[in-house]
Amino acid sequence: MQDLGIRVLFMGNNFIRLLGGLWITLKISLLAVALSVVLGTLLGVVMTIKHPVIKAITKFYLEFIRIMPQLVLLFLVYFGLTKSFGINLSGQVSAVIVFTLWGTAEMGDLVRGALISIPAHQYESGAALGLTKGQIFLYIVIPQTLRRLIPLAINLTTRMIKTTSLIVMIGVVEVLKVAQQIIEANRYTVPDAALWIYGTIFFLYFLACWPISLLASWLEKRWKN
Repeated sequence: MQDLGIRVLFMGNNFIRLLGGLWITLKISLLAVALSVVLGTLLGVVMTIKHPVIKAITKFYLEFIRIMPQLVLLFLVYFGLTKSFGINLSGQVSAVIVFTLWGTAEMGDLVRGALISIPAHQYESGAALGLTKGQIFLYIVIPQTLRRLIPLAINLTTRMIKTTSLIVMIGVVEVLKVAQQIIEANRYTVPDAALWIYGTIFFLYFLACWPISLLASWLEKRWKN
């Protein structure tokens, strides 16, 4: 019987190395998400301000980030800033910066959409009840905004986790880089190692993202009722 290449997973500490690489991926993506939630919320509030200069600046930022591929942004930050300005950035720090910029833009647009989706009569009803502007936001606007926003923010988290696979291109030793190292080290003894290594990575990403997607779907269904 042919020796299956799955054995490469159990040679030495290969599987532990893959888990360590996945942790690097999750650490970068979750840190970027945390920063994006804070900065994106502020950006979203600013984007609702009806001032032509503010609207122009925020729209330019949003469109620039959306049009520019994340890989190009990674190269600009990691290679461009280092070469042009002599800034010493590690691959992980560069990745956090880039995905925070991207996540802030996406989160800001989500917050803006959630805020402007609150009907005007909600504000008017609050004012008619004698509530101050602060109380209207605290008791009426913020709860409704969170109901709209949290499932979308959770979906953004899964997108962030999957997209951070690009950081392999700037030399960060995350799960895909570890996989490449294992495959290269065993290319003669286990020729079909790539199938089993990348298959394992598929399931690792699935196990990381699936519960988050389920949570987002559950919240959407729960809050629609």
